[in-house]
Amino acid sequence: MRLKRVAVASLVAAHLLLGSAAHATDDPAATSIGKVYATFESALKNAPKDVGARAGTIGPTLGEAFDFPAMIRLATGAKWKTFTPEQQGALTDAFGRYFTATYATRLAQASGGKFSVKPQSEARGPNRVVQTEVANKDGDTSQVDFLVGPENRVQDVYLNGNVSEVASLRGSFTEPLKTGGAEGLLTFMRDRTAGMLAVKPAP
Repeated sequence: MRLKRVAVASLVAAHLLLGSAAHATDDPAATSIGKVYATFESALKNAPKDVGARAGTIGPTLGEAFDFPAMIRLATGAKWKTFTPEQQGALTDAFGRYFTATYATRLAQASGGKFSVKPQSEARGPNRVVQTEVANKDGDTSQVDFLVGPENRVQDVYLNGNVSEVASLRGSFTEPLKTGGAEGLLTFMRDRTAGMLAVKPAP
């Protein structure tokens, strides 16, 4: 009888722990990043050496999970308000493709590794921060955090907790904007995107 009670108690405890874990992974911000990483893993599995194919796989998910309009607006800075709606639309569209191609290229560094997402995000003002870890095939890890806005879309990415993706983009966009304005930045992103996607798969 005592063994039976112990067994029942163990089952109840296990049920409570499993229920708690399921609730923890129900965090919308963390779930969104989990879907992004699942798509990354799928891209690496199906097209480990082809940047173009990886971009095609991850593109739709990034488009849903990331707030590209907000990111390009922040990366462009004060000049954004001087652009026409048509220019802003073209830049946002080009930015989505540029960002996708960039991540498809970077994924090669994570081939054979794994992605881990902390199940509970942390509040940062009106936003949430989802902490993750990316390991390469040699076991070397990097902390990658995602700033998720109130509408549950990523507005920035931080490497090792403090290196802002948007700030890095702003630095890359400074010269094209200075010399060519909206059209200069548009050409810059389109040329860079074409260059990344033109890389032939390694044998």
